[in-house]
Amino acid sequence: MTRLHLFDLDGTLIHGSAAAIEISRQLGLEREIAALERAFAGGELTTAQFAERACALWEALTEEHVAAAFEGAPWLAGIREVWADIRARGERCAVISLSPGFFVSRLLEWGADATYGSTWPAVPFREPVDPAGILTPAAKVRIADELCTKFGLTRDHCVAYGDSLSDAELFTVVPVSVAVNADHHVSEIASHAYAGRDLREAYELMGNRT
Repeated sequence: MTRLHLFDLDGTLIHGSAAAIEISRQLGLEREIAALERAFAGGELTTAQFAERACALWEALTEEHVAAAFEGAPWLAGIREVWADIRARGERCAVISLSPGFFVSRLLEWGADATYGSTWPAVPFREPVDPAGILTPAAKVRIADELCTKFGLTRDHCVAYGDSLSDAELFTVVPVSVAVNADHHVSEIASHAYAGRDLREAYELMGNRT
């Protein structure tokens, strides 16, 4: 059966971290982004408000910083191998993340069929963030449906991989889900749960072999 594999980024493909944290580390702003992360996790900030404040923090951001953040992030092992196996099976894979699209899109080079992230201004920033372009957890379901239409599939063909509350809504509408190093928001509703640092092991919970 053809499947569409939908991957979260922060805390899922990146182990114990997030794009915003890795970008902020390049700018020496770990404390500041940690405060924003806590406020967002506590429901004090919307996704758009978080993005607006992060954009203000990153006024000195360059493409070199973004590249270094991407290359230095603590990625799970085996991502390229899993995606290569998915393609070899005639299946599809996509990354859907609330993080900046300019970071998420770099995963196209690793073999993702599609990537979706929040729309930010080009780096270096000359314009403010447009709140309308910042994704929400509900947008993950909408994008999954758009991808299903694009690839001639339905939700019944989807597998979701995620770690936190932002993935919970997507987990409730697909038949198979994998909680990867996850918190209780998704571990309690997932079809499978994985703790570790190798995506191949999470992928193999569904009987696949890379």
